[in-house]
Amino acid sequence: MSFPILNFKGKTTRYPIIQGGMAVKISTASLASAVANAGGIGLIAASGLTSEELVAEIKRARKLTSGIIGINIMFAVTRFRELVLTALKEGIDLVVTGAGFSRDVFSLGREFNTPVVSIVSSAKLAKIAESYGAAAVVVEGKEAGGHLGTDKSIWQILPEVVKAVKIPVIAAGGILTRVDIKKAFKIGAAGVQMATRFVLTRECEVHENYKNLYLKANREEVVIIESPVGLLGRALKNRFVERLFAGEDLTPKRCENCLKKCRRNFCIMEALERARLGDMENGLVFSGERVGEIKEIKSVPEIIRELFLGVE
Repeated sequence: MSFPILNFKGKTTRYPIIQGGMAVKISTASLASAVANAGGIGLIAASGLTSEELVAEIKRARKLTSGIIGINIMFAVTRFRELVLTALKEGIDLVVTGAGFSRDVFSLGREFNTPVVSIVSSAKLAKIAESYGAAAVVVEGKEAGGHLGTDKSIWQILPEVVKAVKIPVIAAGGILTRVDIKKAFKIGAAGVQMATRFVLTRECEVHENYKNLYLKANREEVVIIESPVGLLGRALKNRFVERLFAGEDLTPKRCENCLKKCRRNFCIMEALERARLGDMENGLVFSGERVGEIKEIKSVPEIIRELFLGVE
């Protein structure tokens, strides 16, 4: 079957795939540029970065690729507007936003002639995003890693969203194989977004302890936690998660008010950063539901070739 082509800000993809934005500092310039060079869209995760760090990542990505580079950012972060504006001023190709809704971001997108893509979990939210001016929607099912907006499968939500809106619909959450991609396209998706698979790549700049936890994971070790953001999150069981489940007091000793609203059951930015650096005792590792099916580390070009070989 032939596959669609994504088009953002006049740039078209060779393959209709977006690499999901994973914070903190999981999706960096190294990974995003590798995906862009391989014919997809690479996203830098802006949540948890300072404006200076974000500028540095965007500049680094631009040196590594001439492909499509965007940012992913949670509406829940306090510096949301500041970081979006920073990326827009740097000439980012698109802004992907989730974990909340904001009319303002669409106004900023129009001001800079930059497409804004909303992550949604229902046809209702997709229609709202379209009415605000979203260039596309990423429909994320319960199979996704990180923060979840639904308990429904992508395969249940995707057909409903495709029927509800006229803008491109990108399927996410549990998309792992060529079979999944073909299925999504057959339903009417204009593209797919994948995050978990790209952690186990040579270009992903996380500690080997982080990648090893992915490689060793089985279905029983993929669990649901309560995030300080106010959403459920899908993560891998490790010592930190065990402490969380045991009811240990993990209240932050200091707070930088990085979230607009925070339950303060633990500091999510600190936990994510510790995991990135390899601390599995005190770090939180987000992951998709199907991580146990990934058995080896490969390069980004290898993965994209395998995913789209035979799809055309």
